[in-house]
Amino acid sequence: MKRVRCPKCDKFLSFDETKYSEGQSLVFECDECGKQFSIRIGKSKMKDLQKDEITDEDMYRTQLGGITVIENVFGYKQVFPLKEGDNIIGRRCVGSVVDVPIDSGDMSMDRRHCIINVKRNKQGDIIYTLRDAPSLTGTFLMNEILGDKDRMRIEDGAIITIGATTFILRAATAKKEQ
Repeated sequence: MKRVRCPKCDKFLSFDETKYSEGQSLVFECDECGKQFSIRIGKSKMKDLQKDEITDEDMYRTQLGGITVIENVFGYKQVFPLKEGDNIIGRRCVGSVVDVPIDSGDMSMDRRHCIINVKRNKQGDIIYTLRDAPSLTGTFLMNEILGDKDRMRIEDGAIITIGATTFILRAATAKKEQ
């Protein structure tokens, strides 16, 4: 099964690609918003940003680290890099501005749910700090809910749950060269 994303509302539509030949055009109508759009079967000229996108957790270990979203009934496994400064994490939605947009059907995850701050200390070590954005359902670190004003230092392997979605921090392994 292949998935295509509606250009208007970003909902995924699935179809069986084995029933069609390369070069054939297909027309879809989105169940969510009613938008009609077409695709052509074959190799895409754009980078495919779907389920099998980036699942290599070690890819960001040499940079500033990343997070790995665990696959569940609401979404597939996803891997995101972290940047220096605040990384706003939330549910991917048209119009919302987040640094880590998790593609999920989990409506208990806010569009802006939690924030991971990444910074370097004087020795060049990377420090990760987690806080709630604030969100409606709260942010859990190792099954303990964070308070509205809590700032928790987290390390490699920290398990964070936002809504019904869980992700793991994958810290960077290398120090900054001085």
